[in-house]
Amino acid sequence: MLPVVLQWLEEQQIPLSLVISLIFLLLFVFNSNRALKTKLNMPPSPTRLPIIGNLHQLGTLPHRNLQHLAKKHGPLMLMHLGQCPTLIISSADTAREIMKTHDLIFSSRPHASFPDRLLYGKDIAFAPYGEYWRQTRKICVLQLLSTHKVQSYRTVREEEMVLMIKKISESCSFKFDLSKMMISFTNDIICRVALGRKYFGGHESGERFRKMMKEFVYLVGAFNVGDFVPRLSWVNYFNGLEKRVEKNFRELDCFLDGVIEEHVCKKLRQRQDGSGFGEDGEDFVDVLLGVEESSIGVPFSRDNIKAIVMANNVLDLKDMFAAGTDTTFTLLEWAMAELIRHPHILKEVQEEIREIMKFKPKVEESDLHKIQHSLQLVIKETLRLHPPISLLIPRESLENTKIQGYDIPAKTRVIINDWAIGRDPVSWEDPEEFRPKRFLNSTIDYKGHDFELIPFGAGRRGCPGTMFAIANVELALANLLCRFDWTLPGGLSGEKLDMAETFGVSVHKKDPLVLIATPYLIKT
Repeated sequence: MLPVVLQWLEEQQIPLSLVISLIFLLLFVFNSNRALKTKLNMPPSPTRLPIIGNLHQLGTLPHRNLQHLAKKHGPLMLMHLGQCPTLIISSADTAREIMKTHDLIFSSRPHASFPDRLLYGKDIAFAPYGEYWRQTRKICVLQLLSTHKVQSYRTVREEEMVLMIKKISESCSFKFDLSKMMISFTNDIICRVALGRKYFGGHESGERFRKMMKEFVYLVGAFNVGDFVPRLSWVNYFNGLEKRVEKNFRELDCFLDGVIEEHVCKKLRQRQDGSGFGEDGEDFVDVLLGVEESSIGVPFSRDNIKAIVMANNVLDLKDMFAAGTDTTFTLLEWAMAELIRHPHILKEVQEEIREIMKFKPKVEESDLHKIQHSLQLVIKETLRLHPPISLLIPRESLENTKIQGYDIPAKTRVIINDWAIGRDPVSWEDPEEFRPKRFLNSTIDYKGHDFELIPFGAGRRGCPGTMFAIANVELALANLLCRFDWTLPGGLSGEKLDMAETFGVSVHKKDPLVLIATPYLIKT
């Protein structure tokens, strides 16, 4: 074999000395990389398989499986998801290092193919750290989800709450799907606030919109093997995911073009007849069309409007539909489920609210400050046990750094297991128990300053829509508890309620919450 190689080199007029030099150079680089990797002090890691790494260990409920692995390998654990080195964070202290101490270094996002396609590569939730992300986030914080804007949506919340209460009243004494009612409530609020009117409904076009949005939410959170093992990207052409993504993108694009044109025509009519819409009457599309006409220092087109509207709540409330509806509905569903499982807590909270409300037939937003204390205890405890986004959107390191003495190279992904942090016995006494009163004498809140409770994230990538989500939850939960008594069908005990989960963009109850509501009779 060697004589043949030497003859070929001679025919090609390639000097043997050059070949030998290249071989030594390659050996030097290879050995240098090996030595560098050996010298790095990497976090503890479970054994991995060739090609897929630790992907097989995620299972159908990744938040639970990662918690189990963290108990063995520690709250700062390195896993290899395909070809992607990924830190798994499972404690408040390690989360604080990532989201506060080294927040800037871990402020970017890894590339995600499906969300990138569905959101025009211009959304906020999945955008890499940079000028575009800073400017678009500023738009959301100051013009879409500021305190003033959230208060301006009060009428929408109250009107939709009245409609939900009416539907429940019509179903009283019969078992009905409360989960479905709450989904309708949150969807209709989101549609009116973001798009100007409702699009969900029983008619044919409403059903098409519902299916389109359900597919969108699924595909945004779908597992894409190509993001972790690029050489296996072809799999998506065989399992149909690529085709589904393209079909859903075309449907959404066509729908959003229609919505924007409708708003443009509305603004034109208002200018012509002199009837101003008024700042408080503006929905998200109105506001973003105004941004389109001005300069924010970065390109801003209609695709940007579509991406921000579709994503102003995708996962942890940074983009509009997937988690705007998902976060609010999921929080309401788990809160009601836990209260049904603990009837003594349910009764105690109801009595407190009803005593304060006295003879009022419903709780209005102006009443919430009176009963907020009771509601907040339940909401905080529900967020601790059942964070809507159990695994916060992955971050990615911008440069080499050290965390708790371990070397973390640039381009390392970070997954923060908020579900595990909320059940960490180091931070919480009896962490598996539903005990709202644990917050009675506690200053811990969910606004991103206390890393024991971070359902909406923290730091630069913290959720700007926390107030919007909580405002919807407080009003709905207050009226559900004040207006009705709740039981399981067939006289079953609350302890019998199945709390099994299903994993997706948000962690939902696997089965709908089917209950019987009895109107509370106000005693005069």
